[in-house]
Amino acid sequence: MSVRLNPEKYLRYLYLPNLFGTHRTKEILSVNPTVIPQREEARDVVVYAYNYEADTIHEKSLGCVEDSYAYKDKSGTSWINIDGLRKADVEKVCNHFEIHPLLIEDILSMNQRPKMDEVEGVLFCLLNMLYYNKEKETVEQEQISIVLGKNFVISFQEDASRDVFNPLRDRLKMPSSKLRQRNADYLCYTMLDLIVDNYYLVMEKLGDRIETLEEEVIRNSNKRSLANINQLRKEIIVLKRNTVPVRDLISGILRSDSELLDDRNTKYYKDIYDHIVQAIDLTDNYRDMMTSMQDLYINNVNLKMNEVMKVMAIVTCLLAPATVIGGIFGMNFESIPYVHNQYGFWVAVGIMLIIPMWMIVMFKKRGWF
Repeated sequence: MSVRLNPEKYLRYLYLPNLFGTHRTKEILSVNPTVIPQREEARDVVVYAYNYEADTIHEKSLGCVEDSYAYKDKSGTSWINIDGLRKADVEKVCNHFEIHPLLIEDILSMNQRPKMDEVEGVLFCLLNMLYYNKEKETVEQEQISIVLGKNFVISFQEDASRDVFNPLRDRLKMPSSKLRQRNADYLCYTMLDLIVDNYYLVMEKLGDRIETLEEEVIRNSNKRSLANINQLRKEIIVLKRNTVPVRDLISGILRSDSELLDDRNTKYYKDIYDHIVQAIDLTDNYRDMMTSMQDLYINNVNLKMNEVMKVMAIVTCLLAPATVIGGIFGMNFESIPYVHNQYGFWVAVGIMLIIPMWMIVMFKKRGWF
């Protein structure tokens, strides 16, 4: 059986900053809203359009963004999914569907805080999809913008290779699904629900890491354990940064009086709100566990130091009688007892052994070791 080795996974630990994840700190904290980031234009743009009613559905891969113009006034509900962002393409689509320029800036922005806006007849949601990278053991995020119109939903994604909407595509193919029976706001709800539900999959991976790390800290605390605690706390920061604002996003939708939202679907958005609140609570629990784990690591280090100091103190105490006796009998006085006795040496050695043995018995009775 051949074994596939991955040397990069272990070689990165030879570089000290990689061990403690300082590069990850810069990735997480280097967010400055006053600086306009330069987004790299996507190489490939993939556009899919779905138009459906209760009894029919049409799925089509569009060759360019201009082909999506026909879905603006089309009967039924349309979902236009654009994977890969190019400024020119985003502006074309948004201008045709009468999306405000401020929302265009938000779509093209980077590292935005999740939010909800209602501008000129459209409802705009911006948040992040989260993924767990098993190789790097990090939480990765992908910004997604969802625009809800009268009879359409347009989603803008950064990465064309992955998303969390496969269950949504499967439901669209089922004539009996609620998705096919409802309006565009229910489609928007389904997308938000899938994004939030995927947060739990990421949290489950982090929970497994926390459990494994806790056993490692309890059994064998070392510098690598401290590095792992530090790295895991950073991933929880990413998780918390993306979950907490989503609560405000869903709350904004619930408070909205937009004509785009059907009152029948309010209870579904409340369900998302309950899920995101629970996710935030779990994130806080994870953060508390990491704080407790760091305290446990420090306590274990102190405990090991105390054990070492206790052993050294016991050894010092046991050698103290021999040191005192040797010092007394080593003085240059003629009147020292047993100095010229043929058994003097053995008497001194015997006392040196008897007293430490008696001390060991006394220490044992007192439970000192």
